[in-house]
Amino acid sequence: MTIRYSMLLLAGLLLPLLVQPAFSQQTAADLPTAQLLSQPGPTFRVAENLLHPPVTFITYGDQRFTDPANTKATDPKVRQYLVQKIAEEKPAAVVLNGDVPLAGDVKNDYEVFKSETKVWRDSQLLVLPTLGNHEFHGRDPQECLENWWSTFPELRNRRWYSTQLGSRLYIIALDSDASLLAGSDQAKWLSAQIESLPASIDFVVITMHHPPMADIQTHIEVSHNPRPNEIALRDYLSQVAPQSHARFIVSAGHIHNYERLVKDDVIYLVSGGGGARPYFVERTSDDLYQSILFPNYHYVKFVLDNDRLRAAMHRVSDPEASTLALEAKDSFEVLAKTRTTAK
Repeated sequence: MTIRYSMLLLAGLLLPLLVQPAFSQQTAADLPTAQLLSQPGPTFRVAENLLHPPVTFITYGDQRFTDPANTKATDPKVRQYLVQKIAEEKPAAVVLNGDVPLAGDVKNDYEVFKSETKVWRDSQLLVLPTLGNHEFHGRDPQECLENWWSTFPELRNRRWYSTQLGSRLYIIALDSDASLLAGSDQAKWLSAQIESLPASIDFVVITMHHPPMADIQTHIEVSHNPRPNEIALRDYLSQVAPQSHARFIVSAGHIHNYERLVKDDVIYLVSGGGGARPYFVERTSDDLYQSILFPNYHYVKFVLDNDRLRAAMHRVSDPEASTLALEAKDSFEVLAKTRTTAK
C-alpha cells in the first residue's frame, strides 16, 4: 500500500517521520521572528522515497471559501467540484495561490474551507497555502493572521516559507501583502533561498497572490494590473533566473481567470479560477493563452516526467451544466536547464 503523508492539513497535523521541518530541533514558535526570516534552506522537506512517481502537484487560487449560500462572490458548486477533482488527481501537493477564504476575519469561512476540503484531509494531501488580500479582510490584520495560523498551525509565525518536494522540486510561498522590494525582509529571505538551492533542484515554483506579470488591462479590472511590489520581484527573477541551474515558474492568482506569459526565461501563470466571481480579461499578444472562452474556472496540474515538467490547465467546460466536467485547454512543458531550454 502506498504511504501518503500530510502537512499543513485542515486539522493542522504534521507527521514528523514523513515530512521533516528544516528546523528539526526547534518549532517555529521557539524561534524569534528575525531568525525565521533569515534562515536559508527549505522550511519543510518531503523525502524522495515518499513521493509516488510520477510526482504531480496542482496550483490554483481564489477559491473564496465561504457560506455556500453566497453565490455572488463565489460559485460554491464549481468550488466544491474542483476540490473533489483535485482529490481524485492524488497530487503530491496542492498549492493554493491565495484568497482561500472570502474574508480572513470571518472564522466561519475557514470552517467552510475545512468542511469542503475534508476529502483532501481524508486523502492525506499535502496542502501549501499562500496569503492573499482576502486573508487580510477586516480591521485587525493580526486577528486575520491568527485565523490563518489557527487553520494552518505549522505556519505559525511565518508569512512566507518553502518546501522541498523530493530532490528536484522546490516550492516557495510568498506573501504579496508584505514588501517584496529590494532590501525588505522577504526579499532578503528569498535571495537566501535561491542562493542556497540544492544542486539537484531542477524546478522552482513560486506561489503568490498578486501577479508579477499579467495582461495589462485598460478598461476593466485595471486595479488588478501588476503593482510595483510584484514588479520588483519580476525584475529580480529576470536577473537571477538565467544564472540559476533551476527553471522558475511563478503561479499567482488575484485575477479570476487564466493567463500564461514568459519573461527572461521565467514562466508566469495567472491561476485564479478556483471559484471566485470570474473576471473577464483583455488578452494581450504576450499572453500564450488566447482562447476567448469565458469563464475559466480551473486548476493547473504539473507532472514531473524525467527531464521536464508537463503542465496542463484543466477548465470547467460549462459551469452552468447540471453535471460539471473538465477539459484540458492549455498545456506546456518546461525542460530542465541541464538538458535544454524551456518550450
